Amino acid sequence: MPVATVGETASHEVAVTTETIDAFAGLSGDENPIHLDESYAAETMFGGRVAHGMIAAAAVSAALAALPGDIVYLQQDLSFEDPVRPGETVRAAVEVTEHLGGDRLRARTEVFVDARDERVLDGEATVLSLPHNAA
Repeated sequence: MPVATVGETASHEVAVTTETIDAFAGLSGDENPIHLDESYAAETMFGGRVAHGMIAAAAVSAALAALPGDIVYLQQDLSFEDPVRPGETVRAAVEVTEHLGGDRLRARTEVFVDARDERVLDGEATVLSLPHNAA
């Protein structure tokens, strides 16, 4: 049986700065000028620089890891609904919604920019939830 249970929730916040975006670009190799070049990004549909969507998705990973037990991320379906801009803080919220059998759980995953009262990412994850040091 999993350690986390249906109905449990967790969250994680990430401050998204230009330094965060630059570091993520260096780490991932995604150097799309929409993320890195303000004058280029100003001419796009976004009207300015935006964060990589995977920065918000990474906050989901941290929120899932805050659930009880050892959490192993198996699958994620997600939809990017709105861009995140430098200077905003994102809050990932997860809720275990279903026991899938064995140690597998399904969780609803969302990311919000609370300062503008908007959801920017929506999805669903499948995880293993194991007791620590399980054999």
